Amino acid sequence: MNDSSWGAPPQAGYWEPTDRGPARGAAPAGPAYDAQHAQQTRPMPIVPDVPEHGGDQDDDRGAARLSGPLFRDGTPRPQPYGTPRPQPYGPPRTDLYDAPQPRPHDTPQAPPFGAVPQNPEPMPDAPQPAPPQKKSAGRDLGAAIGVGVGLGAVIVASLFIVKAVFVGVIAVAVVVGLWELTRRLQERKGIKAPLVPLAVGGAAMVVAGYVRGPEAAWVAMALTALAVLVWRMTEPPEDYLKDVTAGVFAAFYVPFLATFVALMLTADDGPFRVLTFLLLTVVSDTGAYAVGWRFGRKKLAPRISPGKTREGLLGAVAFAMAAGALCLEFLIDGGAWWQGLLLGLAVAVSATLGDLGESMIKRDLGIKDMGSLLPGHGGIMDRLDSLLPTAPVVWLLLVVFVGTS
Repeated sequence: MNDSSWGAPPQAGYWEPTDRGPARGAAPAGPAYDAQHAQQTRPMPIVPDVPEHGGDQDDDRGAARLSGPLFRDGTPRPQPYGTPRPQPYGPPRTDLYDAPQPRPHDTPQAPPFGAVPQNPEPMPDAPQPAPPQKKSAGRDLGAAIGVGVGLGAVIVASLFIVKAVFVGVIAVAVVVGLWELTRRLQERKGIKAPLVPLAVGGAAMVVAGYVRGPEAAWVAMALTALAVLVWRMTEPPEDYLKDVTAGVFAAFYVPFLATFVALMLTADDGPFRVLTFLLLTVVSDTGAYAVGWRFGRKKLAPRISPGKTREGLLGAVAFAMAAGALCLEFLIDGGAWWQGLLLGLAVAVSATLGDLGESMIKRDLGIKDMGSLLPGHGGIMDRLDSLLPTAPVVWLLLVVFVGTS
């Protein structure tokens, strides 16, 4: 059988065995040629692409390796984006080309389990606990003690030498307190409570209570409120209601409550009643501070005064009751020690509420102290905060226990 039995002559390039010689444009034919061709035309081995010099397969000697397809022209491959170009001057910087460039499609591979990183990042130092801070009173205790002793000497001297002088001390404290309060209201809230009618009416209120009794004090209070309403009419009507309301509040809060100290002074043992009032209030504040500073844990009113604790309140009650029993037994004519216990309990509660009320006002105004007249204490109002609401409580209980004379 020959090739013509296939029905068509072999086409050029068709590698079928034939007895004819190779034609032009066609592969050689014949058994001998086929055997020889089978030995010479072995399949070409597939050569894998090898990365160019500088890739991950380069060894330390920098030997050149074959790379790319088998037949490659001399056109250089474009460098990846971000590869710096050679410098026009000086020797070429091989360090920029030898370093492998990151590829967008490469993803970081996690190190094998148990492998130790070559350059581990240093661990941040653990935060050191802050050293314990010692408790502080928050004020200059030396100045506070000195001013307190000086004020006490003036009060005691005026109280037992001439009663009228002590009434003058009360009036001066009232006027200064009104000045501090009205100034702070105007600075922080824009409230213009008229100071002139408040100061005149407040001083008159104290004197009237000492001379004519409680009825005269109430009349002076009413006249002072009326004077505030009229005095404010001399200014524009804007914020009139706000200003006069603050003025009436100031008249009641400072001079009217202070008038009860003058009422205590009118009794025969008036100086000792006032001294008992002052001692119980000071002892209550001291006991609250001492016990709260040492043992205070639970807050009493954290939104109003974060420094006050329930333990401090218990200390105030204990100290005031002990001082009240001693004062009623030895200072007040006709008093009994059990009455002093009740009086001390009432003083501790009223003094604490007065302190919290003053703190509420200062928090609303956004201030720490009402003034700076007394070093270590703040202003006059910062010292009257516990005394003012305690004065009517002591006056009333003493009237109930031992009468007005």
